[in-house]
Amino acid sequence: MSPWRMTRWERGNLPPGTDTPSGRDGGAGEPAVPPDTVTAEPERRHEALVSVRLGPSAPGSHLVEYLRHEPCAVAAWWIAADVDAVVRLSAGSMTVLHRAVADLRRRAGVEVVVAHSVLRALDLTTTADPRTAPTWIAPAA
Repeated sequence: MSPWRMTRWERGNLPPGTDTPSGRDGGAGEPAVPPDTVTAEPERRHEALVSVRLGPSAPGSHLVEYLRHEPCAVAAWWIAADVDAVVRLSAGSMTVLHRAVADLRRRAGVEVVVAHSVLRALDLTTTADPRTAPTWIAPAA
């Protein structure tokens, strides 16, 4: 189906009454795959941070209710800035992610000010040796 006509089920939510994702239960005419033979590959997720501004006819409660039912919405924050909120979206493909951003404009009634794609997380777990200067500081002459 065209990405512009995707339903929420096609973007991540399973239809009511479905217990397993397609392909695990065998599907039409295929034998079911035993769970121990399935190799677990890390799924590549595409994420975006989207800054939105509420429109004159869109109250904040409308945005919150829309995000509660949006399968790509991971988190959202009200902020004090020139925009009203920041929304974190996550999807399995860029097409679905672009569709989710477009739906914020079209269905949630907000103005998308800017959308940033998340490339990768910063590793904040390792600590630097305090005796060595950070690499961005030039050595003393």
